[in-house]
Amino acid sequence: MHISPGRLTRRHALAGIAATPFLVAAKGLSSTGRPFSWEWLQQFAAARARDPWHAPKPVAAAAAIDYDEVNRITFRTDHALWRGDGERETRFFPIHRFANTPVAISRVENGRTIPIEFSPGMFDVAPDTKGNRFALAPGLAGFRLMNAGGRGDWLAFQGASYFRSAGALHQYGLSARGIAIDTGIDGKEEFPVFTQFWLMPGPADAMTIFALLEGPSITGAYRLISRKTAAGPVQDVTITLHLRRDVERLGIAPLTSMFWYGEGNRAQAVDWRPEIHDSDGLAILTGTGERIWRPLGNPAAPTASTYSDKGPRGFGLLQRDRQFAHYQDDSAYYEKRPNLWVEPQGDWGPGAVMLYEIPTTREIEDNIVAFWVPAAPAKAGRRFDFGYRLTWSGTDPAPPALARTMDCWTGVAGRPGHEPIPNARRLVADFEGHGLAGLDRDSGVEAVVSATGGEVIATYAYPVVGMEARWRLIVDVARNNGQSTDLRAYLRKGGDALSETLLYLLR
Repeated sequence: MHISPGRLTRRHALAGIAATPFLVAAKGLSSTGRPFSWEWLQQFAAARARDPWHAPKPVAAAAAIDYDEVNRITFRTDHALWRGDGERETRFFPIHRFANTPVAISRVENGRTIPIEFSPGMFDVAPDTKGNRFALAPGLAGFRLMNAGGRGDWLAFQGASYFRSAGALHQYGLSARGIAIDTGIDGKEEFPVFTQFWLMPGPADAMTIFALLEGPSITGAYRLISRKTAAGPVQDVTITLHLRRDVERLGIAPLTSMFWYGEGNRAQAVDWRPEIHDSDGLAILTGTGERIWRPLGNPAAPTASTYSDKGPRGFGLLQRDRQFAHYQDDSAYYEKRPNLWVEPQGDWGPGAVMLYEIPTTREIEDNIVAFWVPAAPAKAGRRFDFGYRLTWSGTDPAPPALARTMDCWTGVAGRPGHEPIPNARRLVADFEGHGLAGLDRDSGVEAVVSATGGEVIATYAYPVVGMEARWRLIVDVARNNGQSTDLRAYLRKGGDALSETLLYLLR
């Protein structure tokens, strides 16, 4: 569903196939000197929503440009926009099998548009072993914003409505996308696409990206004010959506990631590496101020988890485990994968954060999606307006006041060295934070635990020996008819919470 900036990887090539039927070009929307504004784009999107959706055919020549051929294509830097101008330098992606229909891209100067025209001279094609070169497919598939000096990029748009950043640690991982339509509903999911982009440079470390999103059920106007900061890229996103037809599940600010296995599901670790995942948990800051951590999993069947809220303050997919020794991958560097935090701007009202987990047996497949579903029905003819901030970082957005869940393990229930308790499972979770420092077994710390779909039969909470601010929670659960159990747990002292709330699906 997205292509890695720079060199194409097989993971992104395979994922891209799902999106290609919906990749369409927005022709005729830009001409040199046309006045442009955010207000105009919003009005244009509203007008487009009244027209039926037509998906044109992809460029035929793109079918011949496969994985190996894409990696032979190099963009010529002398064709970059704003070349050498801080983090605003912009380079372009070629058309290929996995992004096979051009998108229209323009720059905005003095309030007027200047289209970026494709030319074969924008790219070099390296010869194969016999000295042969293939012909490029006409058009541009997307763009990327380069780091100062042109070494690597910090933001890239390519494929459907997907976009990505390498974050502060300069390693690509999860993606964002413009919208999710009926995700997790068999046979109904759509992949609307950004068909047109307008690029308007700001200061040397900023770019405002305007985009038109279109699909069978929706059109949308997008404004993404994107800035490169020392802590990682920050994007202030404003969207206006118009529905062409009813949508059963409208997903706002969707995030897409990969989780194969971690310390909590070791039985799925068929690879030699100890853990493989881009993100290890969903973090939520509710409208009431409760901080929630939901570890990700790799289920046997597609699983949707819904967390109702009102006026959410934030949610995101994070990679909390930053220790190389836990991954042992010296080429993929999973410990450097970025976090992505969504911070709503304004009151989003009632709705729910939804987490959708899909089974996977390899790391090339993105199998995790998280997004906000508004409670208001998404009916044909309705308009939705949302604003939010995206922060791509290498640090946890939660303040250190509350202890965080750092590790979770599962296994048989009962005392080690004794017979396991029949039809029961054990969760072991470690919390770590400054507020736990100096507390011991006599400090009045207790675990608050509840279960749905099972019965808690034993609970233990105590400081981990030799670790100053780390506590361990052990919960044994009798399961009902072998079904999954939803556990909810946190540590408190008196009436004060010492930790975030851990939500764990004990499968």
